[in-house]
Amino acid sequence: MQRLILGIIEDIEEIREYYVEYFRKQPEFIFVKGSDSMEAFFESQSEYPVPDIILSDINLPGMNGIEGIKKIKRKYIETNIIMLTVLNDSERIFKSLCAGATGYILKDTPLPHIKEAILEVQSGGSFMSSSVARKVVEYFSPKKAPNDTLSSKEEQIVHAIIDGLSYKMIGSRVGISTDTVRFHIKNIYRKLQVNSKSEVVTKYYKGEIN
Repeated sequence: MQRLILGIIEDIEEIREYYVEYFRKQPEFIFVKGSDSMEAFFESQSEYPVPDIILSDINLPGMNGIEGIKKIKRKYIETNIIMLTVLNDSERIFKSLCAGATGYILKDTPLPHIKEAILEVQSGGSFMSSSVARKVVEYFSPKKAPNDTLSSKEEQIVHAIIDGLSYKMIGSRVGISTDTVRFHIKNIYRKLQVNSKSEVVTKYYKGEIN
């Protein structure tokens, strides 16, 4: 891999200089430039080479990091961006990834691991802190509907619906009247946030209910 040009966007001077000093000593980097805001980064780009990769905070003065990386990706499409932040809430994680970030690292990550993340991303991969990766996995895992709130009778009716039984047949299986079946099904629809038996079946086969 050729030596890299690294940009660091961080508004707290002590933190920014800490990163800049470390990476300037690493043989994989030919040039390291720090900026205290997105605006400062763009203003300085006429004087400096385009970064191969950028480490950016999210909470920045003026333009925030998420809006900034959208602009960076429009202007420098080949530049990779890793968010380096203390924020690990799902909303900011996914907004960052959707905006074009290829990595998301928490600031308590040791510097050698941040370097590892940069090299991984620059090699075509992606990198996330373990707690961030867990949130991503959980987001894309099949969501279980709150069927633990269903009564045992309602659970029996749900499985009868899955089996394709009519209201009358459900009543016979469960031992209740057809009117009582209708009453329970209305409650099931409300709890599962659906409007038809077909939606119940769909949720079941998507793994969203047991």
